[in-house]
Amino acid sequence: MNLVWLLSICVLYIGAFPEGASTSRPDVVNVGAIFTFNTINGKVARVAMKAAEDDINSNPNILAGTNFSILMHDSNFSGFLGIIGALKYMGTDTVAIIGPQNAVMAHVLSHLANELHVPLLSFTALDPTLSPLQYPYFVQTAPNDQFQMTAIADMISYFQWGEIVAVYSDDEQSRNGVTALGDKLAERRCRIAYKAALPPDPTATRSDVKDQLVKIQMMEARVIILHTFSRTGLLVFEEARNLGMMERGYVWIATTWLSTILDSVSPLSSKTANTIQGVLTLRPHTPDSRRKSVFMSQWDKLSNGSIGFNPYGLYAYDTVWMLAHAVDLLLDQQGTISFSNDSYLSRVGGGTLNLSSLSIFDGGKQLLNNILQTNMTGLTGPIQFSPDRSPFRPSYDILNVIEDGYKQIGYWSNYSGLSVVTPETLYTRPPNRSSSSQNLYSVVWPGGTTEKPRGWVIPNNGRKLRIGVPNRVSYQDFVSGSRVNGTDTVQGYCIDVFLAAIKLLPYAVPYRFILFGDGHKNPSYSELVNMITTDVFDAVIGDIAIVTNRTKIVDFTQPYIESGLVVVAPVRKSNSSPWAFLQPFTPNMWAVTAAFFLIIGTVVWILEHRINDEFRGPPRKQLVTILWFSFSTLFFSHRENTVSTLGRVVIIIWLFVVLIINSSYTASLTSILTVQQLSSPITGIDTLVTSNERIGFQVGSFAENYLTEQLNIPKSRLLALGSPEEYAIALKNRTVVAVVDEQPYIELFLSDHCQFKIRGQEFTKSGWGFAFPRDSPLAIDLSTAILTLSENGELQRIHKKWLSRKACGSQATSNESDELQLQSFWGLFLISGAACFIALLLYFCSMIRQFSRHVPEESHPSTGASSRSTHVRTFISFVDEKEEVYKSKSKRKREHALSDSHVKEDETRNSSKRSQMGSSQQRHDSEIWIN
Repeated sequence: MNLVWLLSICVLYIGAFPEGASTSRPDVVNVGAIFTFNTINGKVARVAMKAAEDDINSNPNILAGTNFSILMHDSNFSGFLGIIGALKYMGTDTVAIIGPQNAVMAHVLSHLANELHVPLLSFTALDPTLSPLQYPYFVQTAPNDQFQMTAIADMISYFQWGEIVAVYSDDEQSRNGVTALGDKLAERRCRIAYKAALPPDPTATRSDVKDQLVKIQMMEARVIILHTFSRTGLLVFEEARNLGMMERGYVWIATTWLSTILDSVSPLSSKTANTIQGVLTLRPHTPDSRRKSVFMSQWDKLSNGSIGFNPYGLYAYDTVWMLAHAVDLLLDQQGTISFSNDSYLSRVGGGTLNLSSLSIFDGGKQLLNNILQTNMTGLTGPIQFSPDRSPFRPSYDILNVIEDGYKQIGYWSNYSGLSVVTPETLYTRPPNRSSSSQNLYSVVWPGGTTEKPRGWVIPNNGRKLRIGVPNRVSYQDFVSGSRVNGTDTVQGYCIDVFLAAIKLLPYAVPYRFILFGDGHKNPSYSELVNMITTDVFDAVIGDIAIVTNRTKIVDFTQPYIESGLVVVAPVRKSNSSPWAFLQPFTPNMWAVTAAFFLIIGTVVWILEHRINDEFRGPPRKQLVTILWFSFSTLFFSHRENTVSTLGRVVIIIWLFVVLIINSSYTASLTSILTVQQLSSPITGIDTLVTSNERIGFQVGSFAENYLTEQLNIPKSRLLALGSPEEYAIALKNRTVVAVVDEQPYIELFLSDHCQFKIRGQEFTKSGWGFAFPRDSPLAIDLSTAILTLSENGELQRIHKKWLSRKACGSQATSNESDELQLQSFWGLFLISGAACFIALLLYFCSMIRQFSRHVPEESHPSTGASSRSTHVRTFISFVDEKEEVYKSKSKRKREHALSDSHVKEDETRNSSKRSQMGSSQQRHDSEIWIN
């Protein structure tokens, strides 16, 4: 569309521009500049560009004698005049154009630049949608509005506001900037509640502004972002002051247009100064340097006092120098500057149009590359471009307008967000965007207060808050309503909680209750909640369950009562049984207990058998002793004394176990015989789901969807019931086997119907809350109020007033058996069993040691199985033999062995004597023979 407009303008433009091409280094390089010089930035840019032109031409180190000429054209707020100026420059061998001043013209002229390869450099047309992919020859030399809107979004998040109103001029730059702001706010879970579009600057009238501000005044949000230009911006503030919108409670954040006024128009008129008190604004941040200070000190002389200095003057100065360096590099690379005809324009440019004068700059692409590869230090600091062509490390000063001017409350940088430390200092540290590192100094807000505004109010539009209330026909203790002469009157537990919470808010909330439902049956609560999203209601209160599907479309307050689905079913009294004494333990428990009695008796018998006469005797007597001793420990009446240490240890541990089991049995049996026992085939939701019986639920409750969608129960099994009376009739007549409903309802139902009981536990966990539109700040404030009610006891008092009932209403039967399970005692049995095992192990180790020491080996050799069998029989006999008998036998054996040894010694001595006598006789006989 812009291209069509461009061609149409070309038809109207008639002129003759001489052709020419340089064959050597030119004497003059022409650069165009298109601005509206009657604006603040236009005036500042004109002075700064002229100063840069003079400095370049007086510097012998650049352009080597080639004169750098800036031709300025005043577009005078006119897009048409802007196009005329661009065509004039592009027909006079201009190598680049600085400008245009606004994004509207930038979008149009960029098509010309693309076609003719003439770079456009702008430090004021900062529309974030001027993409280098679509407009490769357009270069923004100052941070575009994407960064400014990120800074504002960070400020909104820092002050914890959720909604804002955007007021803007309806042109490309302002409109696209607000769109970028919406995207950045969404990343921080904030949003633009309303966009107020004004006619493009400077055509907006006072009535246009007033109409939009009146609408905003009737809205909830009180944080207003003003993204426009100076004339429209000041007009907005004047009308806002007249409407009382510059008072306490409002927040105004203006974009950089206001900082240019604060810097360049000094002093401000008292009317303007009073109008903008408490406003926050942004200013492009430029680091301090000696060159910057020198330039600023010369400003009054350069401008002749016509306009004050602002940072865009620095960007204008640096843009000219950036372009001069790029042209100087181009001349070093190519030596010449040449232009060629556009063959397409030559073909279509018949008649008197002379479009052939619009020549293509042959070195345009190379010049553009030189510009993008710039790496220098200017008045604005380091100058270079990132791959997406954004300037290096964009940052802003954050200003707060006060009575005597303004104060700086901090900085924003794309490196570390909000801070009170200069960005240059932060660049020396690792980047840190954590919430704890975001800081600003205190702010003086509109109305002169330093207390942070809440950022929203109840809309002052003459319409009260429309609060939907379910028109229940059952359980009216929670919510009940009636219509008298067209007025809805409501009461109940939920209503009292809401009224108590609303009284705690620090501001007035006008509201009116509107009943929802026909009064013949309970309404659909899901439908009621959905009406918030369709703007039928501003809020919904009552017994509204907080469930997943509803939280996706509305916001809930803090729950004010716990709730969850439970199963209620009829129960019957259990008949008394002659075998009731067996009920305290499960069969497994009985079996394990009996087994341990026998084990303990056997272990003690083994440990005591050799040394205790009470555990000896005929086998029959010993068996009776084991059984008697085992079970007599149940009553601590065993008469047999234990002698061995190991046996006493085992008995002590076992008696402790028996004490615990006996006490538990007694307590459980007492409960069974004295407390009313109830039974039902339904023990909880699990048995209910697996059965094929019908299930009742309350009309309008979310229980139906939960049972069908989450538990996959067929709808044919479900029966809608509308009142507690219908519950009771359906349960008594076995129309339904159980009813599934939320616990608060069931507790109220059971207070009048004690023949039914809750079976099992809650199988969902939720609560009741009040519903509001998404991101409603009223939901947050009411949540705080509900927590206060809970802490001061008011919530409990309201509960007691409406829901206090007799005891049976709160009694629920458990689906767990009253029998004591083995799992409760396995630790005791484990300890007792381990003691028995260790005692037996030590005992048998002792027996084996004694056996090996005191039982002699068989004198005759034996091998194989007969030897092992003999040893086993001997060992068993040894263990079975009483220790005293064994000791006496051992003593006799030792005495016998001792006497045998004495006899052998005598025989040995006698034999020795006989031997000696024989030897003497032989020597004597020998001597006689010799002689």
